[in-house]
Amino acid sequence: MEYHSGIGILIVVITAIFIRTVAAFGGTVHQRVSLWPGQAPVDENISEDAKAYITVYQPAKPDGMVVVICPGGGYGGLVTKGEGSGIAKWLNKNGITGVVLEYRLPHGKLNRPLYDAQRAIRTVRSRAEELKINPDEIGIIGFSAGGHLASSAATHFDSGNPASDDPIEKISCRPDFAILVYPVISMGPKGHGGSKLNLMGANPAPEMEELFSNEKQVTAKTPPCFLAHAMDDHVVSPDNSKIFYDALMKCKVPAKYLKLESGGHGLNGYKGPMWDKWQAEAVDWMKEL
Repeated sequence: MEYHSGIGILIVVITAIFIRTVAAFGGTVHQRVSLWPGQAPVDENISEDAKAYITVYQPAKPDGMVVVICPGGGYGGLVTKGEGSGIAKWLNKNGITGVVLEYRLPHGKLNRPLYDAQRAIRTVRSRAEELKINPDEIGIIGFSAGGHLASSAATHFDSGNPASDDPIEKISCRPDFAILVYPVISMGPKGHGGSKLNLMGANPAPEMEELFSNEKQVTAKTPPCFLAHAMDDHVVSPDNSKIFYDALMKCKVPAKYLKLESGGHGLNGYKGPMWDKWQAEAVDWMKEL
């Protein structure tokens, strides 16, 4: 499906907003931008009014790296502070541009969030010059169900559609790296029932369960990944991180799995030694890429 209406105007507006806000603030930029030109895809044949956004947080001296941030919320809501704007501000402190993604909730339409994540990566890559970023240093980070979305973006991607009338859709949506923090990975028994229900509905087709069990979708083309999970997480089992890490190792994809001894799901409410530990190690890992 193509999205022609207002595309040229949207690109000009987005560009102008990015340039204006960067010039005005000279430090962290907070600018919320719609991802889609009026209509957003639900599947290949259906579209709907666009209700997906990105908010760009840019440090005063960007180092060229940018990370798209996928908040958690069980695919039934979005935790946009602790797993959104708070993460962007942490990235900014380390010279990295953060882009908070407010993705559409699936309500059983499982492609909605993935299309938005892919679009966010394409959009950021298309705006590399204005944002002062390297188009080959675009990562994605996700928490809980947002971790499932980030792992989906890392395993379901394309190089763009050269036949599209939308210049953004011509661009690759493959992230250059992924960071997954207490992520949902599987749609099987090791996964999270609530996230699966919200993503896939009550009676998903077995082939869809397979397709979105991302440990089964890893290939040698999957980008490098960093995983962090508390061993006492009783909401989303750390088995999710383990099976994804094992799949990465099998395909010889560079990866690191940080096993945190405590903190549970959410790592003590986004604070404390385990929260600090994954952030410190993730920064070191990103800088070494």
